[in-house]
Amino acid sequence: MSQQQSSSLGSLLHQRGFQILLAVLVLHSVVYYGFLRPEPPVHAKALNEFPKEIAGWDMTGEFPVEPEVQEVLKADDTLNRTYNMPGVPQAGFFVAFFRSQQAGQAPHSPKNCLPGSGWEQLRSGTIKVKVDDRAEPIEVNRYLIARGDNKAMVLYWYQSHGRVVASEYWSKFYLVADSLRYRRSDAALVRVIVPIASDSDESKAEATATQFVRASFGRLAAILPS
Repeated sequence: MSQQQSSSLGSLLHQRGFQILLAVLVLHSVVYYGFLRPEPPVHAKALNEFPKEIAGWDMTGEFPVEPEVQEVLKADDTLNRTYNMPGVPQAGFFVAFFRSQQAGQAPHSPKNCLPGSGWEQLRSGTIKVKVDDRAEPIEVNRYLIARGDNKAMVLYWYQSHGRVVASEYWSKFYLVADSLRYRRSDAALVRVIVPIASDSDESKAEATATQFVRASFGRLAAILPS
C-alpha cells in the first residue's frame, strides 16, 4: 500500500460518521449472528386508542394503510390520521409500531419512502421541540418536500423505550444495544406532515407541526411501551 493510500485510509478511519457506522455494523453482526436470544412478548396498547381530540386538535380523517404499503412496511400496528385546529393547516399524523425487529421488520425512513411516492427532498436537518414531562427538548428530523406545486413540512423521529432519536444511525445503534441488554427491539416511527399553502411559508408549517408534536407527544408516549 502506498503512503498516499495509507494516509487516505487513516483519514477515513478518523471520520466520526465512519466510526459510528463501523461500530453499528460490528455490533449488528454480533447480535444477529450469535448472541441474540428470543425476545419476551411486548405488551403494547393498540394505536387506535390514541385520542381523536387533543389540545384543540380534532381528528378529521382516519385511513388504513394500503395492502401493498403494509406488505413492504410489515408494521405490527399503524395509525394514519389527519387532525385539524381552527386557523392553522391540517396535520397528518402517522405512527408505525414494530413489536420486534428480529425477523427483518424495521421502521422505514421517510427519506426513502416519500420519494417513492413522488415527493422530492428540498431540505433536511433537525430541530429541537420542547414537550411536556421532559427536562430536555426532543430532537426530531425536519424534512421539506415537494411534489409538483405542492410543498409540505415533515417532522419525524424514532421512538423506543421512552427514547426519542432522530438519527437513523443512532436508532440502529440503540436497537443493537437494547437487544443485548434488554432482549427488546420494539420501536416506532412517528411522522407529522403539514402542507404548505401557496400563500404561506415553511416557517408557519413548521410552527404548526411542532405545535401538533407538543400536543400529541405525551398521549402517544402513554400508548407505546416504555
